[in-house]
Order: sequence, then C-alpha cells, then structure tokens
Amino acid sequence: MDGDTFVTSEGFILNVFGYEHPEERVFAFLKYIPSKFKELFEIRLLERTWRYGDTELFRAEKLYTAENYQTFLDVFRRNFPDYVYFCPFRQKEIISAPLDRIKAVYVPREVLLFLLKAEKRDKLQNMTLDFIKLVSSESKVPIEDFGVHGSVALGMHSAESDIDVVVYGAQNFRKVEAAVDKLVSDGTLSYVFNNRLDAARRFKGRYLDRIFMYNAVREPDEVASKYGEYKYAPVKPVRFRCKVKDDSEAIFRPATYKIENYTPVDSQSTLPENMIPHAVVSMIGCYRNVARKGDEIRVSGMLERVEKTGTGETHYQVVVGTAESEEEHIWPV
Repeated sequence: MDGDTFVTSEGFILNVFGYEHPEERVFAFLKYIPSKFKELFEIRLLERTWRYGDTELFRAEKLYTAENYQTFLDVFRRNFPDYVYFCPFRQKEIISAPLDRIKAVYVPREVLLFLLKAEKRDKLQNMTLDFIKLVSSESKVPIEDFGVHGSVALGMHSAESDIDVVVYGAQNFRKVEAAVDKLVSDGTLSYVFNNRLDAARRFKGRYLDRIFMYNAVREPDEVASKYGEYKYAPVKPVRFRCKVKDDSEAIFRPATYKIENYTPVDSQSTLPENMIPHAVVSMIGCYRNVARKGDEIRVSGMLERVEKTGTGETHYQVVVGTAESEEEHIWPV
C-alpha cells in the first residue's frame, strides 16, 4: 500500500507509491541510499546520515525533483536493472522493485502496534505514541486507524527526527484534520508553514518541541482501480486555471482533483471540447490536499489521454509529476 516502506537485499530503502502494481513487483521511489553506492548517484545529498542496522545511509537533498528521478532511473538502469520496469500501460520506464529483492517491509499500522507493545521505548517513540493518543482522543478516530511512518518506523531516528504519522481512511483523515485544527486553536499544537503549500495543506506542525506531519492512506476497501485497467498516453503540456469540483480523492497519493471551468492561460493550452480534462492527478505528494471543493487552482502539467483497456472508452486528465519537467505544479489561487 502507499506509504509502506521496504528494504531491499542491496540495502536500498524505498517507499511504496500508490496502490496499483504489476505482478511480482511494486512501484516505489528511492528514499535512502547505502553509502557503498553513494558515488553512483551524482546528486546533491544531505550532509547528515542514517543507520539501518550496520548500513550507513544517505538521502537526496530533494527527493521529488524530475532531475533526481531521472538520475535514480539511470543509475538503476546501468547498475541494478532489475529495479527498472517498462510499464506497457504508460509506455515508459518506472522505478519498481521485484518482490523477491525485498527483505523487510514496514507497514505504518503494524509499526504502531509494535511500538504500543514494546517494553522499552526511547523519548521520540514515546512522544510519537503520546501525539497519536492525543489526536485519537480529540478526533474519536481509533488508535488502530493510525500508523507510524518515517525514520521512527525503521528504528533509525535521531534526536532531530520528526513525528511522521499515517491516518487510514478518508473519513478518518478528515476527522483528524478537524481535530488538529481544534488543538491548534486551543494552543496544544501549533502549525508550521515553510511555504504556501504547507499553509494550504495544514498537515505539519509542532507538538511540544517536535515537528509532526500526518498524511492519508487508503483503507483496502477504498482502493477501486487495478493495475492495467487503463492505458495512458501523453498529449502535450498545458497550463490553465480551473475550479475544484470534488476533493474527496485529493488527500491520497496519487492525489486526484475533479475539476470544472478549465481556462487556458496560453494559446498552447487551448483545447477542443472533447479533450478538456475533468481531473488533475498529482504524482507528487506535496500537492495532496492543497485545495478544497470550490477553490480555484492554477495548474501546469501533462495532458494525458486515458483509455479503459476493456472497453476502449477514453477521457482526458492532466498529470502533475511526470518526472519530465520541473515546471509541473498545482498552486491554490
């Protein structure tokens, strides 16, 4: 499931992306690089390191840029070709790990249960549990519908690490969102906004002396589509403004905004009636939940033709985060 983390036999640590995967494989993005492979990756790395068992790990300074994704893809293609999969439904190569290369999986919900039962916990583990109990009590969302993500989940956190929490289910997430807002208003928590997207999402804040973040993951019965159900073909880049018609799928990753009132902002983005998109889909996590129903957004992305494989029915959508351009974005207006 999206948000699960796994460690491979080579020592790479990746996060699962989305909910649709080929047989015997999983789509994922690379988060931590073993130091023995550091020189293969010609990208800017954070100065700090992590340890998973005996393995020293590095992380890219920016995880989600198109340039870095292409670098990761190229390194895997040349050195670890099993991690590159040509998707016939998108007609492109994607980072994907074979299941037989995975040696450990960390599911946020299971990690939380493990921590609750642990006889010994350190300060940050206790703070993580206290934060979840606080929000669970305020939101009336059961503890078992939360999960622990990030470095705490992997047991490789440090004194500077954040509290990274998962909320399972759309309704639960909206309850937690309202509860966090109330806890901020009464002074128990505070928001931390580093940019306008943080301010729009309101998913990040401070609990005591620690930064927390929380994101939504689908429950199994909320996963409606299967890998191979649709084929996707890029048409051209477009830039436009529109209104959010439905935000119910915008909290997940990929984030889907149903839209209306498509208004091009340049001549290239003018489209015939039958090609006007009715959805914007973000592959980039930072554009989750940045706008609500009725809000106006400004979008730069790739117009895609979507064909249902069984029936041949087609429609159009715009994708943000194709890993082809740094110019793709969703901005709340």
